[in-house]
Amino acid sequence: MTPPLLSPPARAPQTFTEARPAVDMLCVLYAEAVAFLTARFDEALRGRLPAARVRAYYPEIRLVTTSHAKIDSRLSFGHVPNPGTYAATITRPDLFRGYLEQQVALLLENHDVPVTVAVSDTAMPVHFAVAAGEGPGVPQEGAAEFPLRDLFDVPDLAAINDDIVNGTWAGTGARPLAPFTAQRVDYSLARLAHYTATDPAHFQNYVLFTNYQFYVSEFEAFARRALADPASGYTAFVSTDNAEITTPDGTLPVPERLPQMPAYHLKRAGGSGITLVNIGVGPSNAKTATDHVAVLRPHAWVMVGHCAGLRNSQSLGDFVLAHAYLREDRVLDADLPAWVPIPALAEIQIALQEAVAAETQLEGFDLKRIMRTGTVASVDNRNWELRDQSGPVQRLSQSRAIALDMESATIAANGFRFRVPYGTLLCVSDKPLQGELKLPGMASDFYKSQVARHLMIGIRAMESLRRMPLERIHSRKLRSFEETAFL
Repeated sequence: MTPPLLSPPARAPQTFTEARPAVDMLCVLYAEAVAFLTARFDEALRGRLPAARVRAYYPEIRLVTTSHAKIDSRLSFGHVPNPGTYAATITRPDLFRGYLEQQVALLLENHDVPVTVAVSDTAMPVHFAVAAGEGPGVPQEGAAEFPLRDLFDVPDLAAINDDIVNGTWAGTGARPLAPFTAQRVDYSLARLAHYTATDPAHFQNYVLFTNYQFYVSEFEAFARRALADPASGYTAFVSTDNAEITTPDGTLPVPERLPQMPAYHLKRAGGSGITLVNIGVGPSNAKTATDHVAVLRPHAWVMVGHCAGLRNSQSLGDFVLAHAYLREDRVLDADLPAWVPIPALAEIQIALQEAVAAETQLEGFDLKRIMRTGTVASVDNRNWELRDQSGPVQRLSQSRAIALDMESATIAANGFRFRVPYGTLLCVSDKPLQGELKLPGMASDFYKSQVARHLMIGIRAMESLRRMPLERIHSRKLRSFEETAFL
């Protein structure tokens, strides 16, 4: 016999032929589920335990099409590959409203059939419902005076995975309409808040990753200049702990301690600003950050960090524009085998090269004096140069690598995996094979002179990409045989 459940009042499914009212209904269903769960949970914490198990469900959007009519194949998104039933559970429709309206509008236009919005059969974990509200979080296991899992649903690893984006989804029923399930998105939103110490709502659509805190002060300085210029379009700068300024002379408190991956957001209308995330050193951090930023569906992410130059002809401060990657980082091997090629994306490459030219005032053949295009190797051993040189150096030479770091290939590979346009522009900070090691005395002048210019190149590139039509940035090269309709 099925045990009794306490759930919000049932609502009949509704069909829509316009995107905005469809998203409005997603917002209503989501808000009702969150309000119901948080109210019951608050009552339980106060000692008024429910008489039955409490359960609310994520909202769902569904498309059914029977037509083989040809759609606009120039777009890499906005359509399903074959006739059938497609569905996606949705979380935080308030946060994703612009994205959802855009994706649903494309579905309606391309397939000329209505979409259906209803309550799904996927339970909403109480942890994620409470996180969406204003109150305190869910106490850890054993801290409450009742067994949490006896009364409420908790996060379910069976529903928190990357089967859809990894191409290993083998479920039954409706096929995926979006690259992530609602629980997977909620999981990453919680992790982002934890690792970056900023609310996911502050993240912008153009993301710079770096591996040095030196870039942060330069980013803040640029942000203050931008806020002083009304023509820039930037409206606010957000630092850790969600501290926000809207004027160039605003005061930002100094955090007691930095989070693992501090994020800083230069905001613009429609999320078209720039976010900078200092992921620190190592492929594990790079994977962690991009695993979670990916659910926000940014329009581009680019790595701007330091690297080891591998060629004698390079100088400290030279730039490296990656057009290929030697993946020895290993952290993504289980999700994206190393034999999968990670292509350079023309739109990102051109934006980065033009930004270097604009910032350095060098063009054409002269640009080669300070920038090389080639293969970047990413490794998982920070002290790789201490190993027997015959192994790693031979492989680096055979790959034609010109630079080495610990993050770029990971970020590019995860961009490929998650269908997020990616790129890499690095700055040579040492040349270990030529005896120029990264030591404090050598590095100080380099850091002072190069960080500001390097960051400005990244910002220029992102601003260039922002002006580009979305369908050009999101290349078809990133899409597999049968893709989800949602970007």
